[in-house]
Amino acid sequence: MCIFCRNQKKEKTMKQDFGKAIERLIENIKVDYANWTTWEEGIERFNKGVRVKIGRKYTKVLQGSSVWGFIANDDGVLKGVPYKKGDVFKAAGWASPAKWQRGSIFDKGTNWFAWTGPRYL
Repeated sequence: MCIFCRNQKKEKTMKQDFGKAIERLIENIKVDYANWTTWEEGIERFNKGVRVKIGRKYTKVLQGSSVWGFIANDDGVLKGVPYKKGDVFKAAGWASPAKWQRGSIFDKGTNWFAWTGPRYL
């Protein structure tokens, strides 16, 4: 197998893993909300409102008309702090993440976020 073909296959697998990790995060956000409340109609509304918007540097996680947080699409540096692909940030505002990463979508644990957003440091 050629080197180029192997690299393409590896890149495709990484993209699939990234997508699956985002899906897992979204599901866990929904589960956390369902554990917080017993109001069935509210759970249904919340679940319909959770979505992602993929940007150039970050994937924005939205809930209703609010930003839940940001996910790094690639390795980089934010305000002098290096981060890795999949790192999750709180929202500093509608269009930008806060300085420090709060967790990673590749973490198996869910203690670093809640349905309200990534936890404070």
